[in-house]
Amino acid sequence: MSQKEWYQMTADEVLQSQRVHPSEGLSSAEADNRQTEAGRNELSEGKSVSPVTLFLNQFKDFMVLVLMGATLVSGLLGEYLDAITIVAIIIMNGILGFIQEFRAERSLRALKELSAPGAKVMRGGELQTIPARDLVPGDIILLESGDRVPADIRLIEANSFYVEESALTGESVPVGKTVDPLSSDTVTIGDQRNLAFMGTMVTRGTGKGAVVRIGMETEMGKIADLIQNTQTLETPLQHRLEQLGKILIIVALCLTVMVVVAGIVHGQPPYAMFLAGVSLAVAAIPEGLPAIVTIALALGVQRMIKRKAIVRKLPSVETLGCASVICSDKTGTLTQNKMTVTHLWVGGSLLEVSGDGYTPEGEISAGGTRVNPAKNSMLRQFLQVSALCSNAVLYKEEAEPVKKKRAKDEPPETVWNVKGDPTEGALVVLAAKAGVTHEVLNPQFDRLAEFPFDSERKRMSVIVSSGGRKLVMTKGAPDVLMQHCTYILWDDKVIPFTSTLKAKVMAANEGMARSALRVLGTAYRELKPTESCEDHEDAERGLVFVGLAGMIDPPRREVREAMAKCRKAGIKTVMITGDHLTTAEAIAKQLGMLPAGGMCISGHQLAAMDDEALESKVDDIYVYARVSPEHKLRIVKALQAKGHVVAMTGDGVNDAPAIKAADIGIAMGISGTDVTKEASSLVLSDDNFATIVAAIEEGRGIYENIRKFIRYLLASNVGEILTMFLAMMAGLPLPLIPIQILWVNLVTDGLPAMALGVDQAEKDLMQHKPRSARENIFARRLGWKIISRGFLIGVCTLGAFWLVLRVNPGDAQHLVKAQSVAFATLVMAQLIHVFDCRSSRSIFHRNPLQNKYLVLAVLSSLVLMLGVMYTPQLQPIFKTVPLGFKDWIIVLVAAGIPTFLMGLGSVMQNPSKKKTAKYSSKPSFR
Repeated sequence: MSQKEWYQMTADEVLQSQRVHPSEGLSSAEADNRQTEAGRNELSEGKSVSPVTLFLNQFKDFMVLVLMGATLVSGLLGEYLDAITIVAIIIMNGILGFIQEFRAERSLRALKELSAPGAKVMRGGELQTIPARDLVPGDIILLESGDRVPADIRLIEANSFYVEESALTGESVPVGKTVDPLSSDTVTIGDQRNLAFMGTMVTRGTGKGAVVRIGMETEMGKIADLIQNTQTLETPLQHRLEQLGKILIIVALCLTVMVVVAGIVHGQPPYAMFLAGVSLAVAAIPEGLPAIVTIALALGVQRMIKRKAIVRKLPSVETLGCASVICSDKTGTLTQNKMTVTHLWVGGSLLEVSGDGYTPEGEISAGGTRVNPAKNSMLRQFLQVSALCSNAVLYKEEAEPVKKKRAKDEPPETVWNVKGDPTEGALVVLAAKAGVTHEVLNPQFDRLAEFPFDSERKRMSVIVSSGGRKLVMTKGAPDVLMQHCTYILWDDKVIPFTSTLKAKVMAANEGMARSALRVLGTAYRELKPTESCEDHEDAERGLVFVGLAGMIDPPRREVREAMAKCRKAGIKTVMITGDHLTTAEAIAKQLGMLPAGGMCISGHQLAAMDDEALESKVDDIYVYARVSPEHKLRIVKALQAKGHVVAMTGDGVNDAPAIKAADIGIAMGISGTDVTKEASSLVLSDDNFATIVAAIEEGRGIYENIRKFIRYLLASNVGEILTMFLAMMAGLPLPLIPIQILWVNLVTDGLPAMALGVDQAEKDLMQHKPRSARENIFARRLGWKIISRGFLIGVCTLGAFWLVLRVNPGDAQHLVKAQSVAFATLVMAQLIHVFDCRSSRSIFHRNPLQNKYLVLAVLSSLVLMLGVMYTPQLQPIFKTVPLGFKDWIIVLVAAGIPTFLMGLGSVMQNPSKKKTAKYSSKPSFR
C-alpha cells in the first residue's frame, strides 16, 4: 500500500491497491488465499483465563491467607464454630471476586456482538451474502439502510449515504458519507467521511466500498485491544484493607508473643499462656472485617439500586466517595441524545419551542406569549413542510419494565420515540406539538414523488397533492436552500425574496449557529396543473422561503443542579465528546460546568500535545471535543497522573477503554452498549447524570461507615490486648481466660460492627472536598482515637479486675469473680464505645437512638453477655459467676470512664474551628 492513508486515496487508487474490480469483486480462490494471509474478520478476546483459574486466584490475597491461618488456630483450639464461620467468609469472598472478574471478561464478547452477522459481498461477479467473519481485505461490500457495517470500508459509491456512528465517535447526528479523498494528514475518525467503520449502523441511502481493514485492525478492533491491555486499577478500599491486614498481623503477633513471654516469666503456666496467646491472636485479628466490609458494601448497593445506580463491582462503591473528577460523555449522558427543535424563525419573528425529547408536548411562543398555529398561517405552513418533507415516524411504545408494583387497572408507562433520521424526527415532533401530525395530514395529502436528501445537494424535496393542487415541499441547509428561492412568506403574503430579506434570513441563521444550534430551512411552491417535475432541478426552483428551525441535542433538565452539587462537593466535571467544539462549548456553558478561564480544546489540539504538556494543562481543561477513544484514555491517565481519582461516564463503544482504565467506570443503562456496561463498575439505570451525585453520596457514606467499624473493632481489640499485656507486665493473674477472650470477640465484633456499617451519614457529608486517594485508612486522627480509646478500655478493665482481686488475691473463687468483673467491664466498655464511633466529634454530637439497628445489636450483645454470667449451665464453661450490685457499680463506672473522658475532651475543643481547618467546600482541582 502507498504511504497515503485510506481516506487520502481516490476510489481508483483504493481499488488498485486492493487489486479488485468493483463489479466483479474477488474470486473465491483469491478470497481464500487472502483469508489464509490476513485471518478471519473477528475481534480477538486475547489470552483467556479459565473459570477454575479465575476462582483459585481469589485465594492468593494476603488477607485471605491471614483468614486461613485464623481458621487453623480456631480449629486447634477446638472452636469449630469460629473455624466454620471463617471458612464460610473465605468462600463467600472468593465467589464474589470470581463473579466480578468473570463478568469483566465478557466485555470483549459483548464487543464482538456489535460485529455484523452477515455481509452482502461481490464474489466472482455475483452478489452473495456471507458470514461477516469470512470477509477479507479487498472484498467489495454493498450497504443499505438498516445494515450494520461489517468491517472498515473505504467507500467508492455513496448515494444519500448516512451512517450513525455515535457508539464509536460520540457524535449525536448521523454522518453523511462521500467518496471524495481528503487531503489533510491528520483527520479524526469522526471526520473521515469516505470510510464506514465496523459496528456502525447505516441510517439512510446506499453505499458500496472496498474492505480495507478487518478484525483487530479495524477501529473497533483497536478499541478491543485497548480494553485487553488496559489495567483495572486497585481501588483505594482494596489498597487500604491490604495495608491494614499486614499491619494487624504484625502488631497482633508481636504483642501476643510479648504477652505469652511476660506471663511465663512471671510464673504463669506455659500451656495456659500458650492458649491465652493464641486466643489473643485470634481476637486481635478481626477476621470478620472482610465480611463486614462486604456486607456494608452490599447493603449500600441495595440503597443505590433504589436510587437508580446498579453496582457491578462492590469496592467501586467506596471509590466513588473519593472521586475528584468526573469525565463525562456529552451525547446521551449530559444531553438527552434526542435532537429537539428549540427555536424557529418565521416571517422575521424569533419563536421559542418548549418541551423535552421526543414527547409531543410543548408550545410555541414569542416573548413568552403562546402562538396559535391555527391563527398564524406562516407558522402552519412551516409545520406542514416539516411534517410532510420527512420520512421519520413518531411512535409511542411501552417503556422498559421497572421493578415496582403497579395497580391492576394502571396502564403501563409509555415513551415516545422516533424511527428514522434524528433531524427529521425533531421536525416531526415539532409539528406534532402543534397538532400537525401524520394522522391529520395523511388524509389531506398524497405523496407523489421524493427527491431524497443528498450530501452534495444538502436538501430534500417531496411532491404532494391535496384537493387537486400539487405542492413541492423542501427542506435543507439555509445557505443552499436560499439559492433556489425566488419568494419569501412575509406578513402572511408571498413577496419577492430581496437581498435585504436574504440578509435578514442569514443574520437569523448565523445567530442560531452561534448558539450551537443545527439550522435547517424550509420552502415550498405550488406547481401549475400542467407542470411535471421529472427531476429535482425542475422541482426545486422558484421556491417560496418559509423559515428556519434551530435544533440541538438538549441538556438533561436535572444535570445543571447535579453539576452545582458536584462543585459544592469539590468535584470537577469534564466533558469529553466526539461532537464539534462549538456545540460542546455551548452545552458546557448552559450546564454551568465551564468556569471563567476554563479551557475547551479539540482532538487536533490534544493530538499535538505530548503527555507532559497534557498533564501540565489537564487541570484547566473542562471540554474536549472531536476526540478519539485513544484521546479519552490519555485524558484519564493524565488526570490520574496528577493525583485525581477519576470517574468516567459514557454509553458508546468508544468510551469502553477509558471506562475500564478509570478508577471507576460508569455506564448508561438505557442508551449504553453492552460493551460499555461490561467494562464498567457502575451502571445508571435511568441514564441520569444526577444519579452519579447520589452514588457519590452513598460512596462517601459507606467509606465513613467502614472507618467507623474499623475504629470500633480495632479499639476493642487494642483494649483486649492491653488488658492482658499490662496484667502480665504487672505480674497479675490472667484477667481473662482464653474462652472469655474468644467470647468477647464474638459478642462485640459481630452485630454492633455490622450495625455501624448501615449507620446514617452525617449531615455535612457532601460539604467536604474529596478525600485523597492516598489517604491512609487511619487518617484524620483515626489512629489516635483507636490507640487512645483502646488504652483507656484496657486500663479501666484491668483497674476493675484489680479492685475486686485485691480484696482476696489468693482465693481461687475470688479470682473467678474478678475475672467475671473484667469480662463484664470489657464488654460494657466496648458496647458504650460503639455509640461514640458514630461521630467524628463525640458521643454527644448525635442522637444515640437514631440508628435502631445499632440499639438492637447492643441489646442483643448485652443479653448474650448476661446469659453467660447468669445461666448456671454456661457458668462452668465460661468460668463466670453472678455479680452483685456493688460489682456492677464498679463495672459501669470503669466501662463509662473512657467514653466520658474522650467525650469531655471533644466538647472542650472548638468544633467550628476544627471543621474549618480540616474541610473546605470550595473546589480544589489542583
